Amino acid sequence: MSTRPTPRVRVPANIKAGDTVEVKTLISHEMESGQRRGQDGKPIPRKIINRFTATFNGKPVFDADWHAAISANPYQSFFFKPSESGELKMVWKDDDGSEYTATSRITVS
Repeated sequence: MSTRPTPRVRVPANIKAGDTVEVKTLISHEMESGQRRGQDGKPIPRKIINRFTATFNGKPVFDADWHAAISANPYQSFFFKPSESGELKMVWKDDDGSEYTATSRITVS
């Protein structure tokens, strides 16, 4: 892959106490399964994101294990109910040990 995977996150701007929030995430990543062969006939090494986690103020709010059947540029959405303002941190972990992180500040009024 020629570019570093880029995570994108969308969180509602106005959140009131007690609201359930939908977080939408997308990461540009080719999710190479290791099943294809390159132009030289050699297998292209497997490189997939295998884990996605989200924490809010250090506490887990969502966790998912991903496998080879996940499409390129995976989209993930989840719901949670923040009771206070804080930082939402999302981490995508790759087979090769790489981690891609995005954070969003959430303000609850």
